[in-house]
Amino acid sequence: MQFEEYQEKAASTDLKTSIAGNRIVYYVLGLVDEAGEVAGKIKKLYRDKEGKLDDEYKKLIAKELGDVLWYLSALSRKLGFSLSQIAEMNLNKLNSRKERGMLKGNGDNR
Repeated sequence: MQFEEYQEKAASTDLKTSIAGNRIVYYVLGLVDEAGEVAGKIKKLYRDKEGKLDDEYKKLIAKELGDVLWYLSALSRKLGFSLSQIAEMNLNKLNSRKERGMLKGNGDNR
């Protein structure tokens, strides 16, 4: 599936929920919440399974990553960007950092 197809299909499931009249806030909080659920799965992997990752547990993490993708898609769409545009901008930024030897370090503008 291509990003554009996903984004279009995902948009059809958007309830257009807002917080204090603002959907961006809802999408950002959802994104952070779902990313936290991914982190929680990893925490429980080490707590309950001694860090042993099996195919079943990978699928549980993948489901949470899908929720992260949904909120990323919704937020990107609300900001006027396609996921393809976001991906391309990110690769351009990373390649620029790589070319300048700045993959490591701190700060957005390195």
